[in-house]
Amino acid sequence: MMQLLLDPKYLFTILLLGTIVYITYLSKKNESASDFFVGGRGFGWFTNGSAIGGDYLSAATFLGLAGLTFAIGYDGAFYTFSFTIGLTLLALFIAGPLRKFGAYTVADFVAYRFHSKRARVVAVIVVLAISGFYAAPQLLGAAQILSMFFGTSYEFGIIFTSVVMIFYVGVGGMKGTTINQALELWIRFFAFVLMVAAAIYGGFHYQKILTAISEFSGTVFGTGAYTTDGKDIAFDGETWAKAGAFNPNFWHSASMLIGLSLGTLGLPHILLRFYTNPDAKAARKSAVMAIGIASLFFAFAIYLGVVGRAIFLDGNASPEVMQNLVTGGDNMVIPSIATALGGKWMLGFVIAGAFAAVFSNLSGLFIASSGAIAHDLYAKFSRKELSQKQRVFAAKLSIVFLGVFYGVLGLLVKEASIGHLVALAFTVGASTFAPIFILGIWWRGITEKGAIAGLIVGFAVSMFMIFFSSVLPEALQFRVPGIITVPIGFLTVYLVSIIDGKVPTDVNAFMRKVHASEESA
Repeated sequence: MMQLLLDPKYLFTILLLGTIVYITYLSKKNESASDFFVGGRGFGWFTNGSAIGGDYLSAATFLGLAGLTFAIGYDGAFYTFSFTIGLTLLALFIAGPLRKFGAYTVADFVAYRFHSKRARVVAVIVVLAISGFYAAPQLLGAAQILSMFFGTSYEFGIIFTSVVMIFYVGVGGMKGTTINQALELWIRFFAFVLMVAAAIYGGFHYQKILTAISEFSGTVFGTGAYTTDGKDIAFDGETWAKAGAFNPNFWHSASMLIGLSLGTLGLPHILLRFYTNPDAKAARKSAVMAIGIASLFFAFAIYLGVVGRAIFLDGNASPEVMQNLVTGGDNMVIPSIATALGGKWMLGFVIAGAFAAVFSNLSGLFIASSGAIAHDLYAKFSRKELSQKQRVFAAKLSIVFLGVFYGVLGLLVKEASIGHLVALAFTVGASTFAPIFILGIWWRGITEKGAIAGLIVGFAVSMFMIFFSSVLPEALQFRVPGIITVPIGFLTVYLVSIIDGKVPTDVNAFMRKVHASEESA
């Protein structure tokens, strides 16, 4: 038993789980809905900015971005540009006004902006859909890590992670979630810093990497020891750069840019974070903090992906590392690089970082979705006035339901691509909530019917383009169909609002509230 606990991957993972349990226990006092859903609105810009980064930099980014660069070269960096643009737009146009508005959930904004229960219900449906798309791949990533490095079954990984999240969020609420997310961000960040330092110390400076990749030509697995389906794999610099799912076609690139950048403005668990700041100034600082840390994180991920290529082409890593780079998929590139650079101790720290990514992102999704169920549906449509304790109890009960619901989704996506599922969540967010929040905050003319129509049409078109695009001409089939779905979402809101013309009577008061100066707010 002692020998097992001294294994780095067990040691660091147990330390992470123990820290989460301790922080959650200290944060268990959630007496009001404000405490549970928005942490009493008491988090400063550094803590909340770290938590936003922790929420945003999911398993798909911690594991996936380096994997994409490893697989498809510098085209993989395109994803990081899209994400950074999204965070910048969020800081410029959404963060401050959203905090000045003040609420508990994303659906609150829609309901109060248009004085509509129907709009609230539609918003809840979209929140749950986006959260489902996002939660399933996080659970998939956790199950894959447990399976590859701890020898558990996929099903055990899903159940274990779901149970941890029920405790994590159900007991700690937004207070415990925020502190844990901030801590988990820095665990991941320092894991990347450690790997980058080890790579540079090991001689993998940029010029060496560039030379190794550009001059390589031949068979990677000359001995046949690490083949896939019994065949050697041959790559040269040019063919490898063209490999992978990324399509460098201009329209596909533009579609991905639109979907991923505007999708950030429509992610419920990210938008919710700005309600937790004490004021609009702190909300904007939180967003800027998240941009800075995410940008550094993305730069490290790109560099490590290229380091992985150099290690792979060099061919001197252990058989286990070489095999994992081939058969483990893009999501196992970071653990494989960690093993090659620092052995089992660095691998153990990176595994803890990967779990931190999963827990951090999932906790935000649980909080956002529990608010949609307990606050937006149960409390708002209840026939009796609920006490604060009843509201909190309803939220905790909804988290148990979500643990089961997300667990089932995780079991259903066993063979799916983590990166693709996350991209779909961004597509739905960009086509539904992004138009509502941008136009709802910056345009007086938006109406209730325009908002509802935009949510419904944006959601329906996204679902069609995601699941049934094969019936369309090949030119209209996009991996991330933002170039089609996002304009349709915006146009629907605009046109229906113009035709309807029934602008809320308090629109001027709303505009003064969300755009007032700090002194007058």
